[in-house]
Amino acid sequence: WAGLGYYARARNLLKCARIVVSTHNGAFPSTEDELRELPGIGPYTAAAIAAIAFNQPAAPVDGNIERVLSRLNADATPLPALKARIKHANTAMVPQACPGDFAQAMMDLGATICTPKLPNCAVCPWRDLCQARAQGIQETLPRRAPKTPKPQRSGTVFWLENARKDVLMARRPDKGLLGGMLMFPSQGWDTNNDTQLPQLLPDGWTPLSGEVAHVFTHFRLNLKLVAQTAPKGFRKPAGYEWVNPRDFPDRALPSVMRKVAMQVLEETPKRRA
Repeated sequence: WAGLGYYARARNLLKCARIVVSTHNGAFPSTEDELRELPGIGPYTAAAIAAIAFNQPAAPVDGNIERVLSRLNADATPLPALKARIKHANTAMVPQACPGDFAQAMMDLGATICTPKLPNCAVCPWRDLCQARAQGIQETLPRRAPKTPKPQRSGTVFWLENARKDVLMARRPDKGLLGGMLMFPSQGWDTNNDTQLPQLLPDGWTPLSGEVAHVFTHFRLNLKLVAQTAPKGFRKPAGYEWVNPRDFPDRALPSVMRKVAMQVLEETPKRRA
């Protein structure tokens, strides 16, 4: 599941079920607007559920549909600006009868015939209407805006062990990056979640030789690592917990924190020598 956003999806699934029971008397909402109010259901999912499950005239737009309609209309507007235009075009095409069948047919058309490479135009039901095919530009669509370099962030991770070799960790807020997941205390790269641990223990941190690099969707991260053993009498702050490294596999650490753990544990024998 790591890196796929499934942890948040699992939490949202439980929240969604509770809201359906408490607010909708156990009946799943059937309209696109109501569906979008449920946790974890965005515009695409809401439209897909409304159309396919409840036969509502909704227009879900996924990558397949973006590709089909950008080619059908020879729309060279680059993504992501293209998305709003595709949504408008798709909404205008949705039939009142069997909108769910139409939605699934559009997705299947893009997945099996109007493919990203080597589209099988000869068997496409819209081959005579396709403006991109008429111009011979179907494989160039949809177009994407040039990628901009990801910004670089840097920070420090504080690895604090107790006498039992448990490591201090904290759970991030439910919403936002790595929502609800366990993290080692850190500073500098996500200021809304900076730890106050260095203020509690200003001295005694040993820099480790290794660093950790990780790439998120919107930025690159480089982390320096420092470590120490908690002094006698240290009490963990509120919101923190001690976790033994043996339990890391069962605690579903995010990928970046697994990298941190691997790096620190690899250096631990050298540090204690």
